Amino acid sequence: MATVTIHHVAEQAGVSIKTVSRVLNKEPNVKPATRERVLAAAETLRYRPSVSARSLAGSRSYLVALFSDNPSPNYVSDVQRGAVSRCRKDGYHLVVEPLDSAAPGAPELTRSTLMTLRPDGAILTPPVSDRPQVLQALDEAGTPYVRIAPAGDPERAACVCIDDRQAAYEMTEHLLGLGHTDIGFIVGHPDHGASRQRLEGFRAAMADSGRPVREDRVVQGYFSFRSGYEAAEVLLARDDRPTAIFASNDDMALGVLAVAHRCRLAVPTDLSVAGFDDTPAAMTSTPPLTTVRQPIFEMAAAAAEMLIEGAWDPAEPGRPPFRLLPFDLVVRESTAAPRRGPPPNT
Repeated sequence: MATVTIHHVAEQAGVSIKTVSRVLNKEPNVKPATRERVLAAAETLRYRPSVSARSLAGSRSYLVALFSDNPSPNYVSDVQRGAVSRCRKDGYHLVVEPLDSAAPGAPELTRSTLMTLRPDGAILTPPVSDRPQVLQALDEAGTPYVRIAPAGDPERAACVCIDDRQAAYEMTEHLLGLGHTDIGFIVGHPDHGASRQRLEGFRAAMADSGRPVREDRVVQGYFSFRSGYEAAEVLLARDDRPTAIFASNDDMALGVLAVAHRCRLAVPTDLSVAGFDDTPAAMTSTPPLTTVRQPIFEMAAAAAEMLIEGAWDPAEPGRPPFRLLPFDLVVRESTAAPRRGPPPNT
């Protein structure tokens, strides 16, 4: 089958090649009827303009770079799907760049990627969104970027996030409302700003209920299944086990479920378990996981939209845009009122 070109679209729509180009590049001053005719012709012919041709026609590359450094495969997958879904609507392509953002060579790798690809913008996931040297490399290149869930400095660049502190507060309230007074907490990766905010929310809810947090109930994790498993081993090895464990993400909560099963603790009868994110695995675990739904897909799509629509130019003065998306408390079968009396020892 012959390749469909812009000439075919122009002929089908009865307009000039220049008009087709203006419509496909979303330029102004095109009559609505003409725009609809061109788009209909392109759709009928299944025409897809090449990225290289469009780049040569203007200053845009039609590429968005995603810099990611996260141990949770579910989180990374949702970010990629969300960004891709928005990019495709306007003919952009997403280029995923895994980055060890704590490595000494991370800034140079960032510069090299920007020089090679010349993306129209970049999306940064935590903890990349808080690495000063990586942010400096982007600033020096003049590349617009949107930070997802940054820890601080919201004036530096556009960002998208949820209220992690409030979400953790409400999840802790849920556990307290069920009657749990002895709750273990698994902290997220220390390089992620959301980890600190979720811990703060947990501590605040406990304090407001008049239940001081026992420090031996707070265990460090790293947003991975293994770290959740190891943290649960610490919390559940004691004779005075907590009656509930709140993990800072679903991957770690799944690690808690695995240890509970190994210890022959029934969830939620002997132990309630809660997570954070609402990844697909949270719905298919046994039992299904009570969690906070963080709209990861929507956050990534919003970040891509802010770049594509030019919501912020780093060269222009003014406060960068900030989008706060809603979260939801998703209650499933992994949480319930505590058993009367301590859970059985194994």
